Amino acid sequence: MKISDRQARRMLEKMGVDIEPLPDVKEVIIRTSSKDIIIKNPDVSEMKAKGVRVFQVMGVTIEERIVEVPKFTEEDVLLVAQQANVSKEVAAKALEESDGDLAKAILKLKS
Repeated sequence: MKISDRQARRMLEKMGVDIEPLPDVKEVIIRTSSKDIIIKNPDVSEMKAKGVRVFQVMGVTIEERIVEVPKFTEEDVLLVAQQANVSKEVAAKALEESDGDLAKAILKLKS
């Protein structure tokens, strides 16, 4: 016996599961520590049951982008700012220009 979509929906409703399509979704972005997965023009449905929300995403046009890992941390910025006696913004720019090398950034700002 095969269950139709209508029968399946009714069964889910009887169990307290509410399913609604989300209209006009342009894209869905899934961010991980190493990449972003971008799904363009997806079909998205939201299921609600017992206070839990579950999203189902289906799409054809998928793009993956590698995320660049920063070459320095916020602690590095603070250290350079303190050592060179400059603002965090100036320290961050110096770190970018020195490819994250703390010593180069500090020497550049002190000279």
